Amino acid sequence: MSALASAMIGLTVDGLAVGDGAELIRVATEAHLAEFVEAVGDHNPIHSDPEYAATTMFGERIAPGIWTAGLISAVIGTRLPGPGTVYLSQDLKFLRPVKLDDAIRARVEVIDINRDRNRVRLRTVCTNQRGEDVLSGEALVMPSRTPVRYDPAPAAPAAPTPMSAFTSPWSLAADGVAAMGALGVLAISAAMAWWGVRDG
Repeated sequence: MSALASAMIGLTVDGLAVGDGAELIRVATEAHLAEFVEAVGDHNPIHSDPEYAATTMFGERIAPGIWTAGLISAVIGTRLPGPGTVYLSQDLKFLRPVKLDDAIRARVEVIDINRDRNRVRLRTVCTNQRGEDVLSGEALVMPSRTPVRYDPAPAAPAAPTPMSAFTSPWSLAADGVAAMGALGVLAISAAMAWWGVRDG
């Protein structure tokens, strides 16, 4: 189930206390990292070229640091303080590389509240599945001045697949099998109609 399947609650500064925290976990999958690299245009080969990445100090591809930082943004915008929050600043230290299939736990914790100015300072940490910190820092945010309940809309229909996706032999083979399967269903349906067979 999607993390956004249920309503999200945006808290005001009066609904927060020092020590409050929230987190989420995401896996650095091949698909997620490829989509991120394409979306932002960060085509550094250390993220996308296995042969090049093998020659680096990491020995393999690593996730863009800002992908990991984006998980902090997701916690802030969806969980604490939640919807309606405005991100004002973020200090970051990248401590370890995030590699393919690492499970990253992003956590924020309230460390200071200025109720007069409607400002909240958060400790921000990302940890891998081995319990190692991969990112740390602090964020300054401005919660919504009124409580926010946000019900995410259903997922939009998938966008048409770009032609570039069909250049792989495996993609072509899969499409061919799917097309043959569809033709088989059509042939069976036509035969049933010819002989007067009805569903049920």
